[in-house]
Amino acid sequence: MKTILEGLNYLDISKIEHLNAEVIYLQNTLEILRATGEISNDAFLDAGIIQGGLSLISNLLTQGVTSEEAGLQLKRLKEKVSSLMNNYPDLDVLIESKR
Repeated sequence: MKTILEGLNYLDISKIEHLNAEVIYLQNTLEILRATGEISNDAFLDAGIIQGGLSLISNLLTQGVTSEEAGLQLKRLKEKVSSLMNNYPDLDVLIESKR
């Protein structure tokens, strides 16, 4: 997730397709990791907050929110991911290993 968010620096309507693809990838990957026991239910639920936040940003962009507002939401998600990575240090590597 950290890698996904690091790849998103400037968000506007032109980035929605990429953002939606990342949301779907994250959703599917988290489900696989949970089903295979590679992550705990707690990690799955905590990571779902990030997935939901990305989905929210996509919806806001579709509704015409400014790039600045989308950027603020993205900044908040990046802060949450930093905290999440402290609790689950291997999570980003596990997610990216499924690409």
